[in-house]
Amino acid sequence: MTTLRALLFNAFFLGWTALLTCLYLLLLPFPWRVLSSAVAWWARSVLWVLKVLVGLRFVVRGREHVPEGAAIVAAKHQSAWDTIAINVLLDHPAVVLKRELLQLPVWGWLARRCGMIAVDRAAGSAALRRMLAAAEGRAAQGRQIVIFPQGTRTAPGTRRAYFPGVAALYDRLGLPVVPVALNSGVFWGRRAFLKKPGTIVVEFLPPIPPGLPRRQFLGELESRIETASDRLAAEAGFVASGVPQSI
Repeated sequence: MTTLRALLFNAFFLGWTALLTCLYLLLLPFPWRVLSSAVAWWARSVLWVLKVLVGLRFVVRGREHVPEGAAIVAAKHQSAWDTIAINVLLDHPAVVLKRELLQLPVWGWLARRCGMIAVDRAAGSAALRRMLAAAEGRAAQGRQIVIFPQGTRTAPGTRRAYFPGVAALYDRLGLPVVPVALNSGVFWGRRAFLKKPGTIVVEFLPPIPPGLPRRQFLGELESRIETASDRLAAEAGFVASGVPQSI
C-alpha cells in the first residue's frame, strides 16, 4: 500500500507541477508578488495531496521566532519536501538557489521572477558579491531570505560542512538569522521514491542577533540546527545507525 500511495503521489506531483509551471508563464508580466502567491498556492495543493494520499503531515513549532519583515532564515535541508514547504512556511520567501536551477527553461524564468537568488559556489568572490547584492535588494523589500547553509540535502544522522555564504549574508545584511531544524528526511529521503506516512516537524529556533564574530556565528548556527534536527529525528523514530524504528 505504501508503494501504491507513493506511486500515485509521484504521478500527481509531476503532472500537476508541469501543468502549473506552464500556466504560470502567463503570470510573468505581473508583479512578482502575484507569481509568488501562485507558487505558494501550488505548494499548499501539493502538501494537501501528500497528506491525503500518503498520510504525511507536518506541524510547525516556534513560528513566533520569525520576525516581521526582513530576516535571514537558515534551514536544515534533508528532503525535496523542504523546498516545497518553505513557500507555505514563510510569506514570499526569497530562496538562495544554485545558479544552474535558475538557468533552466521555464522553471528558471519563474524562479527569477519570484526573486529567487542565484549562487555559483564555483565562481569565487564575484559570484558571492552578486548574491549579496541580490539579497540586499530582497531585504529592502522586507522579504525573508532563505538559505540552506549546507548547500544540499543531507540525510538525518549525517554531517556536512556549513558553507560560508550564510556568514557572508549575516555580515553584509546585519539582520537576525533564524535557524530552522526539521526531520523531513526521515519520511521523504533524498531521491527516494517512497514517502512514509507520519508527521514532519519544522522548528523555528530563537534568532541569532546580528553582530557576532563570523566564527562564533557559524559555530552557534551549526550547533543549534544540528542539535535540534537530531532531536526531531529521534522523535520520529530515527536512530543514529540509519535504521528507523517503527513510526
